[in-house]
Amino acid sequence: MTNLTSADLDWLANLLSEVAAVEIMPRFRNLGAGSVQHKTSAADLVTEADVAAERVITASLKARFPGAVVIGEEAVSETPALLDGWSRTDALAFVIDPVDGTFNFATGVAAFGVMLAVVKDGETIAGIIHDPVGKDWIMAEKAGGARLLRADGQSTPLAVSSPARSIGEMIGAASWQQMPEPDRSTMARNQGKCLGNVGYRCAAQEYRLVSSGHIHFALYNKLMPWDHLAGALIVEEAGGHVRRFDGGAYRPEHLDGGLLATTDPDSWQMLREELWAG
Repeated sequence: MTNLTSADLDWLANLLSEVAAVEIMPRFRNLGAGSVQHKTSAADLVTEADVAAERVITASLKARFPGAVVIGEEAVSETPALLDGWSRTDALAFVIDPVDGTFNFATGVAAFGVMLAVVKDGETIAGIIHDPVGKDWIMAEKAGGARLLRADGQSTPLAVSSPARSIGEMIGAASWQQMPEPDRSTMARNQGKCLGNVGYRCAAQEYRLVSSGHIHFALYNKLMPWDHLAGALIVEEAGGHVRRFDGGAYRPEHLDGGLLATTDPDSWQMLREELWAG
């Protein structure tokens, strides 16, 4: 199978919520001793909820879509070679972040999400972000617009905010912590030019804020496909403008180069100049 139907998208959305209800939410604020492990740092965590949710989602995807490629954050953590050339397949590829915002989840903060992107022929064709606490989804299809879907079936189109006239009128999320120096210090200083700053430590929730028109931008230096493919598509389909730091388009194979998602090209250029200003 190489294409998605509306029934497939509904099934994917339901899969994320069902797995969240069974594998994630019962463990929220209820993690036992030994159920949280460090990966690369004290802030880079994995819990038994991440592992269990990814295992169930992966098995379900492979059962419904035989021959599909499944790229999960925890699987890649164990076997980094899974990322080699994955996006160049002509089969459907599914990219999973079972618990985006694991640090929040592990510390009892209700700002996390389940993210899934669908890639075909090197292009993201669908993205879904499920909020297990709010029990709703933001989602998009390529060239099909973006929407908020509630558990009662109510669907509302998503739209980014009107462009701000200056950086001093912008509210945004800038994840400068993983930038190399001197960009790290420059970005941390210049973010103070903005009207407001948010830092959820959760791309799923920050992309939701941008695509819903509540903040003007989100900026990330580290690019792993499970963190950004779904959110970038949703922001673009909500009318936003998403580009790497060099101005180039963001594609599934990109693992570096940074990402700036905002409301429109002029705002993108303004932020690119102001946030990096020496």
